[in-house]
Amino acid sequence: MKAYLNLFNFKQKVNYKNEVLAGLTVAMTMIPESLSFAILAGFPPLVGLYAAFIMGLITSVFGGRPGLISGGAGATVIVLVALMKSNGIEYVFAAVALAGIIQILVGLFKLGKFIRLVPQPVMYGFVNGLAVIIFMAQLEQFKTVVNGQTSWLSGEPLLIMGALVTLTIAIVALFPRLTKAVPPSLVAIIVVFLLVLGLNIDTKTVKDIASVSGGFPPFHIPAIPLELETLKIIFPYALIMAGVGLTEGLLTLNLVDEITGTPGNRNRECIAQGAANITNGFFFGMGGCPMIAQTLVNLNAGARARLSGIIASVTILSIILFGAPIIERVPMAALTGVMIMVAIGTFEWISFRIINKMPKQDIFVGILVAIITICLHNLALAVLIGVIISALVFAWESAKRIRARKYTDTHGTKHYELYGPLFFASVTAFNEKFDIAGDPDQVIIDFKDSRVADMSGIEALNKLTDRYAKAGKTLKLRHLSDDCKILLKNAEPLIAVNILD
Repeated sequence: MKAYLNLFNFKQKVNYKNEVLAGLTVAMTMIPESLSFAILAGFPPLVGLYAAFIMGLITSVFGGRPGLISGGAGATVIVLVALMKSNGIEYVFAAVALAGIIQILVGLFKLGKFIRLVPQPVMYGFVNGLAVIIFMAQLEQFKTVVNGQTSWLSGEPLLIMGALVTLTIAIVALFPRLTKAVPPSLVAIIVVFLLVLGLNIDTKTVKDIASVSGGFPPFHIPAIPLELETLKIIFPYALIMAGVGLTEGLLTLNLVDEITGTPGNRNRECIAQGAANITNGFFFGMGGCPMIAQTLVNLNAGARARLSGIIASVTILSIILFGAPIIERVPMAALTGVMIMVAIGTFEWISFRIINKMPKQDIFVGILVAIITICLHNLALAVLIGVIISALVFAWESAKRIRARKYTDTHGTKHYELYGPLFFASVTAFNEKFDIAGDPDQVIIDFKDSRVADMSGIEALNKLTDRYAKAGKTLKLRHLSDDCKILLKNAEPLIAVNILD
């Protein structure tokens, strides 16, 4: 029973007022975003709302990070656009379910820990790029469609939209000075909604995006041929979607960890995401992942437990079933203003203050990740490139640190005391340390302050031993660490080196 209580974090002290109000605010900001993503991908609008409900509910209850908000995110939906156009929505549902299976396997095999390999400059680039994306997405609300052509608002509609957005931003920024008892985002949405309704102001509303009225998500088995050819079609999309979802999710989890000062469970979050996506595939949802913008809305509203995410999900379902006529009249200007403030709050402004203290390579990596995130909207690719470049820079810097202290003892044996790791990038510098022709018959390499890290290092030792042997001299290794000895022992069929205890 105690384990069951811990699963849901019932022992955690919960501020119910903050959780409920935060959940309502999150629901208001998630509805138009989920609708927009669904329409962008060519899905029926309700597919986006169903994804928001299913993802939010399952991950809030079973996920590894209280306060984290999941829904039908653009990062994962974009992956499925090509599949939708080429094979239709039934294949999309199958790919979403398969992506969920992959994510569960990642969690079961405890691979979520590898998110620790993401360096801080990559995190800065990821978050800053995402902030720019969130901001740029809001500019779409300043456009209109006339006779099938998209153009910017002008004249009175532009002035009204701008004034309402400005009012929303002002309320969000200034209301906390009066009281922090109520989330300022929710206050801003209500005030602007009542103002537009009371003065009968003509401006864009949620209904202009799509209808949010419908029924409970129906159970639906994807109508696809159960054959190998189908798997070949959906597997690449499922794999990419799973990777993108986990990358964005685990990075968002890290961000929440920093904000709240409490640790999340990465592997549990992977399993929860996977379960939510499998459910999406069988209940008419487009799938998704954690959403950093809505998560920040949630945290800024004071939520720290699972209840807010549950409230947000149930609110979305209630709106679909009963509240559509009211929510469809909410001005898009209010939601746009809230999301602009989220973008401002998301941006890591500290990265500008410390930029002159960061190594040049870290600055380059951070800017590159931000640019890729903004230009390609591919968060997983941006992070992967950032991690690869950071790893290569680290390898290059580590390779330059290998050095050797040389001396000859009273017995005429030459000693090379190595410092720094011997691995693929440092092999060339390592070989340059030795004077095979000028060395005496007995040579010892001392690894007390060094270690052999990989097969390239082992092969370098083998070749060096062989070169000394051809010169009629003996090379021996001393003070190898236990793990280095194991590496050399495993490679015995391929190499021949002399090891001293």
